[in-house]
Amino acid sequence: MRRLFPRGYGFTVLGIAVGMAGLVALGAMAERISRFIEGGDRFVLGQISVAGEGMGMGAGFTAGGLLPAARLAEIAKVPGVALVQPQVMLPINPSTSSFMTLTQELLMGMDPSAPQANRNYQTLPIRKGRSLAPGDRGVAVLGLDFAASHKLDVGGVLPMGALEFKVVGILDKTLTAPDRFAMVSLEDARDVWLRRDPLLFRVFGGGGLTRADLNSGAAVAWQDGVDPNDLARRIQASVKGVNVTIPSELSEMLRTSTAFFSALLVGIGTLALVIGGLSLANTVTAAVFERIRDFGVKRALGATDVQLLREVLGEALGVSLWGVGLGVALALGIGVLVDSRTVREGQQLFFFSPRLLGFTFVFALLLGALAAAYATLRITRLSPAEAIRRGT
Repeated sequence: MRRLFPRGYGFTVLGIAVGMAGLVALGAMAERISRFIEGGDRFVLGQISVAGEGMGMGAGFTAGGLLPAARLAEIAKVPGVALVQPQVMLPINPSTSSFMTLTQELLMGMDPSAPQANRNYQTLPIRKGRSLAPGDRGVAVLGLDFAASHKLDVGGVLPMGALEFKVVGILDKTLTAPDRFAMVSLEDARDVWLRRDPLLFRVFGGGGLTRADLNSGAAVAWQDGVDPNDLARRIQASVKGVNVTIPSELSEMLRTSTAFFSALLVGIGTLALVIGGLSLANTVTAAVFERIRDFGVKRALGATDVQLLREVLGEALGVSLWGVGLGVALALGIGVLVDSRTVREGQQLFFFSPRLLGFTFVFALLLGALAAAYATLRITRLSPAEAIRRGT
């Protein structure tokens, strides 16, 4: 323990810890933004999203309205289509926009007995309870952020207008859109939609629609070897009365809309490296120069440059390791404290990924070693007498 933390380096360790805490905290914020954007991109690239042309409140995540069963059958007949999964997606708060955003809370109605159409999200990980099962009615599976913001757990009740849903499962963290979903059966979502939309209710009550027609959108999967962008264009050309999104175009739209966050990500990462790197390098260098008299005495007694360098590098690595360890602990403490408050609103500001923590330790040790080597080489250029004089 003493070899790793030599005596007299307490303030050095503290200085490094503060700098590393800044590096890790800013890096965790950048990592959170990065995973958020990556997750959204994977989601939109995993399926072809189709919605009906506008009617009523229109809650499809491609900004459409009603997608009747006849349209779904036409889409399924397009060459290259492997699966058409009808869905109902509604904003939890009816006063908010019906256009999907990755931060909007949504009620998602789906058929639990049907396979998932999204290639990148075939299954969603469950943290507590269970997934939706075939035949389920009146139950819901919640995204982790949704559950936190509504203070719900397995066994709780989610009110949705006049209807109530028993929570049977909580999803694990995905760091993207499903974190803010409340997932129910397709039939339950249709009931919520009918109660919410007076125009839709009148058309349905007049016999103009069946329950199978009550779909706000659909997720379309493609067969192996089929280009999803070409297939989306074929659907667009051959099926009338639908809005089709091209996966690559939707991905590009997402990246364009998050360009500010991408720039912010680069800025945060650069700032974190500058703050953390300068803090560590300056602290280690200053600590070595403070021992210039000690090194002068050792050289006068016959110590070689290699011996001094080995001694300083060993101490620098030990001090850097202690400093980065304390810095990571401090950053984790700050992150947990802040997220414990923001999670109540369904938000998470920090994500301390293994790659971030691994990079921090490697970065700190390498920079600490380079700073110590630089300072030691500067000292070894001085004569023992000059080193002792300067250190007096």
